[in-house]
Parts: sequence; C-alpha cells; structure tokens
Amino acid sequence: MSDANSVTRSLRERLGGGTEDRLGRALSELLENPLLTGALGRAFDAREKAAQAQEVAMGALNLPSAADIERLTRRLRSVSYRLEGIEDGLGRLDRGLAAGGVDARLSAIEQRLETLAEKLEAKPESRATEAAASAGEHAAVRPAPEEQHAPRAAAARPAGGSSSAAPSAKAKPKRAKAKSKRA
Repeated sequence: MSDANSVTRSLRERLGGGTEDRLGRALSELLENPLLTGALGRAFDAREKAAQAQEVAMGALNLPSAADIERLTRRLRSVSYRLEGIEDGLGRLDRGLAAGGVDARLSAIEQRLETLAEKLEAKPESRATEAAASAGEHAAVRPAPEEQHAPRAAAARPAGGSSSAAPSAKAKPKRAKAKSKRA
C-alpha cells in the first residue's frame, strides 16, 4: 500500500506543478491576444449600454432603477441619522426640563429673593447706622471744608463774634436734607 501512496503523490506533484505552469502560460497568451481583448472590451461596452438603456426604459415607465433605489437608500440613512440626533437632543431637553428640575430651580431662586427682601426690610436702621459710619470714616480721612478754612476764618473774626453761629446754621440744613433723602 505504501508503494501505491507514493506513486499517487509523485503523480500529483508532477501533474500539479506542470499543470500550473501550463495554465499560467495559456492565460498569458490569451490576454496578449488582441482579438480576445477587443472582444472583452466590446462586451463591457455593450453591458454599459444595456444598463443605460434599461435605466431609460424604466424611467419612461416611471419605475425606479437600481441606482435610484441605492440613492434613495443613502438618503433615507442620512435622514435616519439626523432624526436620531434630534431624538437624542429632545431626550436631553426632557431630562433637563423634567418637572422637578426647572420647578426646583425656580423655587430655590424665589426663596433666595425672599430672604434678601426680608433682610433689606428688617434692617433699615442698621443701614442708616452703616451709612453714618461710612460717612464718619470719610470725614476722618478728609477734613470738612469748614475745618480746612477754620484757621483763616478765626484770624479774620472779631473776638466776641456772632459769626461763629453762621457756619453751624449752614451745616444744620445740609444734615436735614441728608436725613430727608434717606427716609
């Protein structure tokens, strides 16, 4: 049996090796033949013309061709992708505008506004105190205009003078005006 197997293998090797070479040579000779290449070119041209004639005939009958169906399929895919994007965006909006989301934010803002309003209404006296304190700070930094000119005015005044009452009288109405603006 081993002799039969070895004979079979050697025969396959001889036929396989020789057959591949022979087949390769035959194909190369066929492809180099101008008659065969011309026939193949004409066949491909005839196929293209037949496909064009088919499209024209189907268009005349108002039937879609394979190219029309392919174009339509691509457009439908494009629309489908866009629609999925829109659906995703709407989903995000729904989550953002959920019943608790916006209402909770608005109620938190309203509460903060109420507490600020209460603080402003509850402490008008403290605001007046703060304003007076800040005015005092400014006065400490800069001397009042009356104080700046006081040494000159004291030198020009007579000793028993009633002119000292005049600057204080002018200062009182200014303070009264300032208090009426605050109220």
